Amino acid sequence: MSPKAGPLSGIRVIDLTQMLLGPYATQVLADFGADVIKIEPRTGDGRRTIGPSRNPGMTSQYLHMNRGKRSIVVDLKHPQGRDVVLRLCANADVLVHNSRREAMSRLGLSYDEVARVKPDIVYGAAVGFGEAGSYASHPAYDDMIQGLAAVPSLHARLTGTPYYAPFNLSDRICGMVFVQTILAALLSRERTGAGQSVELPMFETMADFVLSEHMWGHTFVPPIEGMGATRLFERKPSSTSDGYICFWIGTDAQCARMFDALGRPDLKADKRFRARAHRNRNLTAFYQIVDAILATKTTAEWIRILHACDIPAMPLHTLESLMQDPHLEEVGFFREVEHPTEGDIVQTALASKWSGTQPSDPGPAPRLGEHTVEILREAGITAEEIDVMVQAGVVQVLTA
Repeated sequence: MSPKAGPLSGIRVIDLTQMLLGPYATQVLADFGADVIKIEPRTGDGRRTIGPSRNPGMTSQYLHMNRGKRSIVVDLKHPQGRDVVLRLCANADVLVHNSRREAMSRLGLSYDEVARVKPDIVYGAAVGFGEAGSYASHPAYDDMIQGLAAVPSLHARLTGTPYYAPFNLSDRICGMVFVQTILAALLSRERTGAGQSVELPMFETMADFVLSEHMWGHTFVPPIEGMGATRLFERKPSSTSDGYICFWIGTDAQCARMFDALGRPDLKADKRFRARAHRNRNLTAFYQIVDAILATKTTAEWIRILHACDIPAMPLHTLESLMQDPHLEEVGFFREVEHPTEGDIVQTALASKWSGTQPSDPGPAPRLGEHTVEILREAGITAEEIDVMVQAGVVQVLTA
């Protein structure tokens, strides 16, 4: 396989991840040009069954999480399955998994065992909980981690009912931090020549994410106020005559210009709103006044008025209108591509721009076991050996 273009061109990743957090992280690595070898069980990654599809195993969610990867099917519970993975690791830079530590040890694929065949490998593990804590051996999924990190309780402060964020918030955030962790370990290896094991616990990562804003008065010892960043519980989009608008008032000067734009310059003298600290304590009153005025014109009218006064403001999108956003169209964010088996599909483009190592199109998401033979041959395994492994059920090749 010829290397892809991008800052990670030439980096090979052995991807043992499943579902969302891990595949999302390795998707970013593939987008940046890494050769990501996705090792799947015979049933395939669980994401292959979530969402609409034209063909079995090629659902919308799978297609968006696995573009540009190569798929090989290996039965890790077969005695020879471990040997196949180790042979692949011998020529790899990174191994990534999001399984529990005990599971990887049972498979004979712990860090120590992998490092014996590839001493400078970066061994990345996304786990539910840090090893020293009482939750260490528990499984972890997005719903549970959101709950433990108090995300639904923040919603309950607003509505009285706890709800999870309507997307996989923990998996996405932890996936992004996981990418950063892996890249930092690769940079360390570049400088020192030494590989290492790096572990990212979901619970601790999300707890930090939430508490860095909401620890609030409990930052100090003893606490000087309660917990929860008060403004974040009261901010909201405002209704217009035909939809909603999102605006931001950060400085006192912006607030003064906002009152002028709304035709209420008298409010600039109102002591409740003169300074930011005062506004944060009177947000309910602020929104009541502002919302009543915003409801008299359309979203487009208010955006023109507020932009003329240098007030940051944008419309509130729905999922459907987001797909029609003119800016996204102008920057080429959505790409209609032809998948080899799934026909025309819509994909999002890589948002970052690089002056020297711009990543190339990563290519389509693979069918289950599409690259099994190709990957094994690259590892020096002969056609005869591959046939024996197929017959023994160690690996599976794409037959149609």
